[in-house]
Amino acid sequence: MSIPISLHRRQFLGRSLAAGLLPAPALLGLGAARAAEPWPARPIKWIVPFLAGTAPDTTARVIQEAVARELGQPVIIENRGGVGGNLGARVAAKAAPDGYTWIYSSAPMAASMHMYKAPGYDALKDFQHVMGLTSSDIVLIVNAASDIRTLDDLMAKARLAPGKLDYASGGVGTPSHLGVELFLSAVDVQVTHVPYKGASEIVNAVMGQQVSFGAPIFSVAYANIQAGKLRALAIAGPRRNPKLPQVPTLAELGVRGVELMSWGGVSVPVGTPEPIVARMRAAFEKALRQPSVVAALEEQGGNVSPMDGETYRRAFTKEMGLTETMMKKALIEPM
Repeated sequence: MSIPISLHRRQFLGRSLAAGLLPAPALLGLGAARAAEPWPARPIKWIVPFLAGTAPDTTARVIQEAVARELGQPVIIENRGGVGGNLGARVAAKAAPDGYTWIYSSAPMAASMHMYKAPGYDALKDFQHVMGLTSSDIVLIVNAASDIRTLDDLMAKARLAPGKLDYASGGVGTPSHLGVELFLSAVDVQVTHVPYKGASEIVNAVMGQQVSFGAPIFSVAYANIQAGKLRALAIAGPRRNPKLPQVPTLAELGVRGVELMSWGGVSVPVGTPEPIVARMRAAFEKALRQPSVVAALEEQGGNVSPMDGETYRRAFTKEMGLTETMMKKALIEPM
């Protein structure tokens, strides 16, 4: 068979492949060429499995541009909220492991392994956990106009009318839900749970006096505490928050065994090549060292808390165990 010299190389390859004229080594060579394509060669999608304006969303948006500059490609945030973060996690778990789909992973992803009978993914088997990024306290809040001024006031009012007070959470299985249930179990009081769709909605519900109290992520509540619209009763972490040093911890107020932190990071579908994971990790580490990024995260009340991949994976395992313990104490059954 003669081939005209003027035939374009792409036409030649296409016709030759169709005719079975290229030998196996040539086919392997073409595959290797595609595999060797430098990463990233196009925009990256970062799934945040919560609504816009929530703490995970604002955190990702602070870091997004710095990481994009490091990688030389746009990083586009896609909010996929719903079912406590499970909807977005399912999408990410099924994505191609090519480095072009990330997920903002967090404590609720680990909690879902016990909170839901069929979450639709496995937090340990379906994801490669690149690294942890930030952490935030959980803060117990009431409306600033409320007559509840202290934790003792809250407990006294709840005991006076069991089940009459209510609290907002960011959804079933979130730290704002399980944490409050663990707290209620520890102090032996009964109130009514009202689930919302995120930490920002907890804040709005408390400010709008739709509920009596809530325990959102500190970073979401902080601005309104500063503005005098919310009153912080206690920090549910191991130590006082430096942004509100006058607010005691639950342990200081006599409630022990209720130490909660919210944390988040970045993960990719399992099978993502290690060189891509390593480059991602390096880009995020560099971004988290930038003063402007650190300042923006701390201004929101969050803490820069980088963890390497293995340490971050262990955080998932620990959170899963903590969730199981909290569910048993609060008599919560999987959904």
